[in-house]
Amino acid sequence: MKSKIFKRILYSLLILLASFIVVMLIPRGWSALNPKKAPLGYYYQTPTIIAVITGLESLIDKAPAVPEGVEEIKNIEYKNSNGKSLQIDLYKPKQMSKPAPLLVFIHGGGWKGGQRSDYLVYLTHFAKLGYVTATVSYRFISDSPYPACAEDITDAVEWFFQNSYKYNYDPDRIALIGGSAGSHLAMLAAYGWKKHVVESDTVKTDSISSLKAHHKIKAVVEIYGPVDLTTEYARNHPTVTGLMARPYSEIPELYKEASPITYVDKNSPPTLILQGTADELIPMSQAELLRDKLDSLGIPCVYKPLPGWPHTMDMVQRVNDYFKPTLNDFFEKYLK
Repeated sequence: MKSKIFKRILYSLLILLASFIVVMLIPRGWSALNPKKAPLGYYYQTPTIIAVITGLESLIDKAPAVPEGVEEIKNIEYKNSNGKSLQIDLYKPKQMSKPAPLLVFIHGGGWKGGQRSDYLVYLTHFAKLGYVTATVSYRFISDSPYPACAEDITDAVEWFFQNSYKYNYDPDRIALIGGSAGSHLAMLAAYGWKKHVVESDTVKTDSISSLKAHHKIKAVVEIYGPVDLTTEYARNHPTVTGLMARPYSEIPELYKEASPITYVDKNSPPTLILQGTADELIPMSQAELLRDKLDSLGIPCVYKPLPGWPHTMDMVQRVNDYFKPTLNDFFEKYLK
């Protein structure tokens, strides 16, 4: 009797194990059969982690070598805030016959971490394709809460407008690309945060005003970023309240001011949205809200939901391999 019970239990466990293996293999199998579609994920954080641990999925190389034909220019100071040097790393083809489009990547990290090199996998790849690429530092919450980080990215954009002649890129063909918190900052700068010039320590207001009359961000890529900080979920999330330094109940108008959706209008640039449907940190509704607003205004919007993927999905090589040509197609259409 005990032997029969043991066999039944063992048989049930084997069925469960076999079922789990089949379920884990489905995403890669589906993607192999549908190579042109967005890669299928695992829908939950745990199986995604298991896929990486077991080698079913590989992670990207976060420190790729700089290609032979690409020049790396690091630690360019664009601003100094009370003794803190804020810098840019820039990558450009060594052989350039004419000014190229500029791609500016803004890293994430919950407004409290991350580093410029986080997007090296994109910086080197697109520089090799003929773009000039750059990555930007900004102040974290530990330095100063909002609006410090938004001021820094705004100032960085103005720096890019002013210094194109030094690095042979076209100031009229600049795209901002950000992930998570970096996406939030990219959208604020691209959509016209505050609708006025913020004077920095290093950039003069009058010179910026004349530049703004001639230059604007040409395109923006929003990768799993927060769009509206006034939603019930966002305004009660500790990462958002940490950024704002005060609760929503005290300053609701500031949460609205810090929300990129506030600035979307008929003059906003074309936007590419990349969002995982299983993202538990940034709800999919945020991406859909932005898409709907852009669509209502007739602004070109390319919306790419990735089924079953969580936050920071492009750390997985299979997703990253999908991102690169998707970004390039968008840049070919709206930047080149």
